[in-house]
Amino acid sequence: MELDGRVVLVTGGTRGVGAGIARAFLRAGARVAVCARRPPDTPVEAAGRTADFHPLDLREPTAVREFLTTTLAERYGRLDVLVNNAGGTPYRLLGEDEAERHARVVELNLTAPLAVSLAAHPLLRASRGAVVMIGSVSGTRPSPGTAAYGAAKAGLENLARSMAVEWAPEVRVNTLVLGMVRTELSHLHYGDDDGVAAVGRTVPLGRLAAPDEIGEAAVFLASDRAAYVSGASLLVHGGGERPAFLDAATANKES
Repeated sequence: MELDGRVVLVTGGTRGVGAGIARAFLRAGARVAVCARRPPDTPVEAAGRTADFHPLDLREPTAVREFLTTTLAERYGRLDVLVNNAGGTPYRLLGEDEAERHARVVELNLTAPLAVSLAAHPLLRASRGAVVMIGSVSGTRPSPGTAAYGAAKAGLENLARSMAVEWAPEVRVNTLVLGMVRTELSHLHYGDDDGVAAVGRTVPLGRLAAPDEIGEAAVFLASDRAAYVSGASLLVHGGGERPAFLDAATANKES
């Protein structure tokens, strides 16, 4: 299979987008490790393979270094692909909380991926591997209610481009810039099924992405098919967002 025998680490790979990414790599033949603070409710499986779970708080730099340099290195002997997926944020307007709470969002979505990447670098360099950052359209446009998250994702994309230059030619680094994805937690953001469907209709392709579709894009960036792709940002957002002014302009014409 395409990634047969390679070792992949997916942070936050126990549910949602992360689990979809892990399943895609399992289908591609890779040996997959996932890490998160808590174990998955059900094992992450695909194609008769199961991802190995490792408990880890990515906001603890010492624990991250110990995991990458000792636990992972001793168990697998190599690392070919790192997918920095772990992240997220609650909805919180800037003026509704103290700076320290917003800083924790930046820590999880920017500082933690940096720490994991630095700890993984020696293994990735030895295998001439790849890093895939999971970014967001929130980092490319205003993000009211999730401003710290948007700022962190913008920083993550820039970090990936700088890593791609500094770590070349041994390690390739790219970013998947995601739009809206339908996961088991979608109802917390978009409401019931009718709400999710209504939000999906705002996307040019007419629906939210599935986690496994994100996974297939990650496999592509990690594979030999993308051997000359580094420092790139791949938009996976269903065509983006229809500009609001278009509907207003159409309404004016009709009236």
